[in-house]
Amino acid sequence: MVRIRVLVVDDHRIFAESLAAALAAEPDVEVAAAGSGPAALRCLERAAADGRRFDVMLVDADLGAAAAPAAPVVARAVPDDGDGFVDGISLVSGVRSARPAVRTVVLAEKDDPRRAALALQAGASGWVAKDCSLQRLLTVIRGVLRDETHLPPALLTGVLRELTAARKHRTESEQLVESLTPREREVLRCMVAGLGRKAVAERLFLSPHTVRTHMQNVLGKLGVHSTLAAVALARRAGVGPAELARSSAGDVVERGGQLA
Repeated sequence: MVRIRVLVVDDHRIFAESLAAALAAEPDVEVAAAGSGPAALRCLERAAADGRRFDVMLVDADLGAAAAPAAPVVARAVPDDGDGFVDGISLVSGVRSARPAVRTVVLAEKDDPRRAALALQAGASGWVAKDCSLQRLLTVIRGVLRDETHLPPALLTGVLRELTAARKHRTESEQLVESLTPREREVLRCMVAGLGRKAVAERLFLSPHTVRTHMQNVLGKLGVHSTLAAVALARRAGVGPAELARSSAGDVVERGGQLA
């Protein structure tokens, strides 16, 4: 019998353990549970190292809500495997990028077209109500393994509307990014990676004054007034972060208090 390996990621312990136990009662399902984003990433890493990778990850839509930072979290291209905060959408995005074979399904307490659209854009294969029946959840789990996308019918119209609007914003953002010079695009990618002016200067072998001028030009051409707004627009346009230098141990190197 081919067994389906499922990872439940939810920081509500009773719910996670109850769901894991219900799924494990199925003869063709193996289940593990994680109580946070970093814990989930460690589970995925260990499973891959042992040659027993997970097939489906079920993620709480409100993962880490109680510990969320004041500023909005930007979904990372590659997840952090440390002990830092990782919200549900960031976890979906990171796992989709780093482990594309793992299908993800978001479990939500309420229907929310905007967040469901964000989850799909991040790489989720489904959005399911937490109070759905076990049989419904099993149908979704088996369906996403056949490359199906599952959404509640009541959400479909709203999600399509959100995705259409996002596509329009992306097109407008892409046009603005295309107006940048190659050097300004390099600077923008460094900004997306979270680098400060000094770190950008060191990376691109420029003076801090020159980098400041480039950053001002980037903000002006993009029509925004802050680095955060520029980064948000860049991500809508599909601009990824500059690759960060890593030590031989694989750790991100820091220079002068800024990531580099």
